[in-house]
Amino acid sequence: MSSIFTKIVEGKIPSYKIYESDDCLAFLDINPNSYGHTLCILKREVDYIFDLTDQEYISLMKFSKKIATALKKSVDCQRIAISVVGLEVPHVHVHLIPINKMKDLDFSNNLDLEKNNFEEVCNKIKSKLD
Repeated sequence: MSSIFTKIVEGKIPSYKIYESDDCLAFLDINPNSYGHTLCILKREVDYIFDLTDQEYISLMKFSKKIATALKKSVDCQRIAISVVGLEVPHVHVHLIPINKMKDLDFSNNLDLEKNNFEEVCNKIKSKLD
């Protein structure tokens, strides 16, 4: 059965897509810890990050760095944190979370954003991509 992220890749579920390459996709988390919280995924569905090939791992990390750089230019934050947990969706994904303090990484805290907020930050990040 396809993961929710595979369905996003296939266009079966809508998302706020920021950028995609041949192998990877970046989109906003719909339950964000902070404004701009972004997910980067490998399009190929793999459950566990350390089951990726070396090339896939490197590709996902380079892709995530590109998105994190644009994200940092787009939102007011001290840093862009990276987290790879992998328990909630069985599809490798990297969380890029704008943070100002450690508790910003608490996944039990979610912002309640409106559609226009998602669209605004998505467009800001897109505009900062090199």
